[in-house]
Amino acid sequence: MYQLIKQFQTTTPCLLMLALACFAFSPTAQAVTPAPDGGYPNQNTAEGEDALFSLTTGADNTAIGFDALDSNTTGSDNPLASWIWRATGSLNTARFVHTATLLQNGMVLVAAGALDNDGSVSASAELYDPASRTWTVTGSLNTARQVHTATLLENGMVLVAGGFDGIARITFASAELYDPASGTWTATGSLSTARGSHTATLLQNGMVLVAGGFDSNFNAVASAELYDAVSGTWSTTGSLHTARSDHTATLLQNGRVLVAGGGNPLASAELYDPARGTWTVTGSLNTARRSHTATPLPKGKVLVAGGFGVESLASAELYDPASGTWTATGSLGDARLFHTATPLPNGMVLVAGGVGSGSPLASAELYDPVSGTWATRGRLKCARDTHTATLLQNGMVLVAGGFDNNFNAVASAELGGRHR
Repeated sequence: MYQLIKQFQTTTPCLLMLALACFAFSPTAQAVTPAPDGGYPNQNTAEGEDALFSLTTGADNTAIGFDALDSNTTGSDNPLASWIWRATGSLNTARFVHTATLLQNGMVLVAAGALDNDGSVSASAELYDPASRTWTVTGSLNTARQVHTATLLENGMVLVAGGFDGIARITFASAELYDPASGTWTATGSLSTARGSHTATLLQNGMVLVAGGFDSNFNAVASAELYDAVSGTWSTTGSLHTARSDHTATLLQNGRVLVAGGGNPLASAELYDPARGTWTVTGSLNTARRSHTATPLPKGKVLVAGGFGVESLASAELYDPASGTWTATGSLGDARLFHTATPLPNGMVLVAGGVGSGSPLASAELYDPVSGTWATRGRLKCARDTHTATLLQNGMVLVAGGFDNNFNAVASAELGGRHR
């Protein structure tokens, strides 16, 4: 974050205020994923969401539906033309740089995050019920943290790992598991390396790959490690060729993991092979970026959008695993970083919120992988960044929390979709 503040100092006072206000959620800037997540069901991270593309809207859902995609239609013929955002129940605790995880029972777990721009961090967690559209408090984490990761395991539990304490300015090696059946958290094996603003990817073999991030000295790290859900332990694996934080990690259809960007920023990208436990360099991004999003598309390519270079970016590009190369695609209507990107059941990608020209955005845009273009899809009720966006089992997208135009954490949440 220190590097980012210096960059902002050369731009505008408004951007500098944003950078200072965002200090609490990362000393080196942070990937929302975001964190995707995601992200995923993190992200909520952008990790391996092939299942999302086959998701169908439940018959009991009367509020929203996604029709079959016809990207060659426009206007009233476009099934997503009537996309609307509507307020839903608010979080019990206003927060940003938290995580949101879709559980196997259809509820959404929101955990930890920053409470204010003074560095205070929360250990609280809560659940969103799509049926009642309300939030209820659940068990608190053992350690308050932000810029951590949350990964849904194959056994239905949620693994939270690492993170940062904004007041003490230390990163954590601790990890813990949330059990939806009991609503409680229990400690599990600790990371070999304390880190924050890293990525966590559920591999096809059920293990979780954690890579990169920053340490307690705010230096990017290159190390990577694997979590075994059966033994509850971590083991080191091959290190990244380039130390990085605020990057993205995406599970490809071939089982490998694509890590891209991050750093100061970086254009480099590399691939992790779970079979060998090693990383190989692949084609570089056309534009160096950090705090961007990376989303897998139905046919195997990966969409990278926005982020920060020397300023907020509107550019987007596609990674082709077959050739190991990146090609430019249509640019976003609004340059943004700290946004979310959510793959929809029809193969399109919804980008929402983020920071534009020095302040949070309310705009949302939809990417059509067939035409390679973006179209506006309504405006959020609340401009926000460092929020989360989660695709629910009923097809709606839940956006929650974040940082608003007044540099305050927000508790509001909203649902996006084609309302009938």
